[in-house]
Amino acid sequence: MTNAPAEISPPPPLAASGLRITPLGGLGAIGRNMTVFEFGGRLLIVDCGVLFPDVEQPGVDLILPDFAPILDRLDAIDAIVLTHGHEDHIGAVPYLLAHKPDIPVVGSQFTLALVEAKLAERRIEPYSLTVREGQTERLGPFTCEFFAVNHSIPDALAVAITTPAGTVLHTGDFKMDQLPLDGRLTDLAGFARLGAQGVDLLLSDSTNAEIPGFVTPEKEIGPVLDGIFAKARGRIIVASFASHVHRVQQVLDSAHEHDRKVAFIGRSMVRNMGIARDLGLLHIPGGLVVGMDEAMSLPPERIVMMSTGSQGEPMSALGRMANGDHRHVTIAPGDTVVLASSLVPGNESAVYRVINRLSRAGAVVVHKDVAKVHVSGHSPAGELRYLLNVVKPRNFMPVHGEWRHLRAHAQLGIESGVPADRVVLCEDGDVVDLVGGRASLVGHVRSRYVYVDGLAVGDVSESLLTERRILGDGGFISATVVIDSVNGKVVGGPTVSAKGFSEDPSAFDAVLPLITEALLRAAGDGVTDPHQLQQIVRRTVGRWVNEKYRRRPMIVPTVVEV
Repeated sequence: MTNAPAEISPPPPLAASGLRITPLGGLGAIGRNMTVFEFGGRLLIVDCGVLFPDVEQPGVDLILPDFAPILDRLDAIDAIVLTHGHEDHIGAVPYLLAHKPDIPVVGSQFTLALVEAKLAERRIEPYSLTVREGQTERLGPFTCEFFAVNHSIPDALAVAITTPAGTVLHTGDFKMDQLPLDGRLTDLAGFARLGAQGVDLLLSDSTNAEIPGFVTPEKEIGPVLDGIFAKARGRIIVASFASHVHRVQQVLDSAHEHDRKVAFIGRSMVRNMGIARDLGLLHIPGGLVVGMDEAMSLPPERIVMMSTGSQGEPMSALGRMANGDHRHVTIAPGDTVVLASSLVPGNESAVYRVINRLSRAGAVVVHKDVAKVHVSGHSPAGELRYLLNVVKPRNFMPVHGEWRHLRAHAQLGIESGVPADRVVLCEDGDVVDLVGGRASLVGHVRSRYVYVDGLAVGDVSESLLTERRILGDGGFISATVVIDSVNGKVVGGPTVSAKGFSEDPSAFDAVLPLITEALLRAAGDGVTDPHQLQQIVRRTVGRWVNEKYRRRPMIVPTVVEV
């Protein structure tokens, strides 16, 4: 098994007969999926998604892949191929097209509809190519064949990329639900045919590689929802991903069966379900869906609200309800809230915080830990092993997962017969070359997190995030002192003020003489440089705060010369 070393040198020039694969996101975390393929000087990108921030990234809205390795080669990109419409696979497309709007975007009908809606908000009209399963397209030197895969969003695709260097199968996100609601099965026959022809490298979804067995069919969710609807006496609020058309369809079916109207809440939910309805992917009986004004006028036992916020996002519709600041909905005793989704790794605390707040307000909260209201969209180990045995790849590279998922999937590959020295474990930025039928790690390019903060892209650095974490953990202390510019003696102050540290106005009285004393010593030693004096103030206050409170706040000293 080839592991990514801690430090790898930049990659050498690509061999004329080789195919280069560079993941710029999606390895080591769930999100930010983006893989660049290079052959003959041309580039093909598969997926271009975002990662959502966690508590260690305060103030950050989104995290993008690092486009730096390809920004000087935008003219060489033949297409962006999108496997499906989840944000972790399409969310960064507008940011890449902002650099070059005419890069062709290739995907299924529903995927492109979601992308085009996002791009329209930025006044970008993409050059798009709609493909479907069974179709083959030539994109520069890359021949791409598309396969149907079952996932938690309609119209998901896998793509086989063939060049003279060999064939690479990228599964995208998939599972093998044998009873899918839309009847669209993962194309195992197509994968088997491809395997018989020869797959030189398999890139496969690793999200559930640690979970044994096979996926639960989506159809088992419907009866559970029916049971919840039958017992509920008040409002029902169901939270799900805004792209989970199949789950929304099940909610609509149950609502229709129990004579309830449905209102969509959340901008992305309203937009995505409108697109799904227009494309015939969501079937809504006449009169079932109502607007919020009508929903608020109906008796509680007659309404279902289909909401965003299943991951505990504070600004989502459900998050606002839990916090008591949604403009339409106030949670009340008798409400039933259903979280019909999985927990994305890293979101557990936020989700349970929302559950507790909803429960405190009197709602009955139903989630996957207490009822079968969600099944995963990703194949567990049994199905991943099945795919490996069907495809029989010569080389294997686990993708889409945290490190524990990637390692578990790598082990499945070895157990399924892939030689250990042909299983490549990588991290974002690693460069893998497929030459002569063998995939090997040859170098590394920069692949840092690029943070979106409001309208700013890339302006937030790791050091700035460190400062934000310090502010959040320890608060802020400002120390100001006025000194004589000639002799360096203190002529005003010092004064100390704080935010997020202590509400006691006399808390810093004891440190004031210490600052004065330290500056007098500095003046006696001939130190007059304001910057050096600021550092003396910072060290004096910091040492005192640490000894007295065992805290490390941000300290901003100001020395004014008169």
